Amino acid sequence: MLYNEFQDLKLSALGLGAMRLPVIDGQDAQIDVEKAVRMVEYAMEQGINYYDTAWGYHGGNSESVMGEALSRYPRENYYLATKFPGYNLSNMGKAEEIFEKQLQKCRVEYFDFYLFHNVCEMNIDAYLDPKYGIFDYLRKQKQNGRIRHLGFSAHGSLEVMKRFLEAYGEDMEFGQIQLNWLDWDFQDAKGKVDLLKEYHLPIWVMEPLRGGRLASLPEKYAEKLKSLRPEETVPAWAFRFLQSIPGVTMILSGMSSYGQLQDNIETFREKKPLSEEETAVLLSVSKEMLGKKTLPCTACHYCVSHCPKGLDIPMLLELYNEHTFTEGGFIAPMAMAAVPPEKRPKACIGCRSCEEVCPQQIKISEAMAEFACLL
Repeated sequence: MLYNEFQDLKLSALGLGAMRLPVIDGQDAQIDVEKAVRMVEYAMEQGINYYDTAWGYHGGNSESVMGEALSRYPRENYYLATKFPGYNLSNMGKAEEIFEKQLQKCRVEYFDFYLFHNVCEMNIDAYLDPKYGIFDYLRKQKQNGRIRHLGFSAHGSLEVMKRFLEAYGEDMEFGQIQLNWLDWDFQDAKGKVDLLKEYHLPIWVMEPLRGGRLASLPEKYAEKLKSLRPEETVPAWAFRFLQSIPGVTMILSGMSSYGQLQDNIETFREKKPLSEEETAVLLSVSKEMLGKKTLPCTACHYCVSHCPKGLDIPMLLELYNEHTFTEGGFIAPMAMAAVPPEKRPKACIGCRSCEEVCPQQIKISEAMAEFACLL
C-alpha cells in the first residue's frame, strides 16, 4: 500500500469510502453488515488506514456499520472521517446534537477528520451565517481534541468554494472535491485544484471513478488506453491520473464489493503517474465522450444580454450538461435549488432571441424546455 504524509501522519493513499457499501436486495439503507465487516477486515490487513463515512450515507446507517466494523481494532490503528450534514438545511441548527450522536454511532471518543459536508450553492449562505454557530462549534471540538483535523467537501462551483475559503480558509486543513479525468474540465476540477493550492490545502479526492462511470468505457476508448498501457485496467487509469496531480493526498473510493476492493488495492501497491502524452490522450477521450452528450456552450454570455427574462443561460446550460451527461444525479437539482424560480429553465418563454446571437448555434430554447421537464 502506498502512503502519503499529512502533517505528522502517514495516510494510506487509498481510503475506503462508506457511501457504497454492499447492500441487501438492492436496498440502499440495508447494508450487508457481514460483507461490509469482511471488506474492512481485508482493507485493514492490506494497509488501508483511512475510513470515510457520513451522517446520511445508506439512509443514516453507514456510520453505525463502520463503527461496528472498526470497533474490532485498536483506535490508534485507523483514521476515521465523518461530516456535518449541511446538505440538509434543517440540520443547520443541530451541530451539537448531530455531532454527539455521530460519536455514539461510530463508537469513538473523537474523529480524526471532520468535514463541512457538501459545500454548495444551496447551503453556502447558511454555512456562513453565524447564527447557526456551526463553525464555532466545530472549532471548539477541535480545541477539545474531539476533532483532530477539520476540513470540508464541496460539490459546488468554484465561486462557492472561494466564498467558503475566504471565510474559513485559515482554519481548514484539507479540501475534498470531486476530481477525476472526466471532470478535469467538465466541472472545472482543475480550477478547484488550483484554488486549494492557493490556500496550501492538501487535496482529498471523491468520485475518482465518477460513480463507476469511469470503471468501464466503450471499446474504442478502452482500446486506445490499452495501446498505451497494455497491463493497466480502465479503472486503474483513473487512479493513475490522480497520482499525477501534485497535492493529492487522499483518494477515496466507494467500493461496493470485495472484488472491487481487491482490484483497487492492487492498483495502489505502486505509483505509476501518467506521462504528458498519456494525460493528453485521456483528456482527448474525455472531450470526445462529453461532445456526444453535451452542448458546446463557451459561456461567451452574448445570449444573456438578449434574454428578456434575464436568465443566466450559460449557468443553466452548464447544469443542463451535467444533468444530461450524468443521466440524473443530485448536482444539478441541488444547484438549481439556490436559483430563484423566476430564473430557472421554466421561465424561458421560447422567444429564441438568445439563439440569434449564439456563436455555437445552440438551440437554447429547446434545451431549456427539456431541462425544465427533467428537473
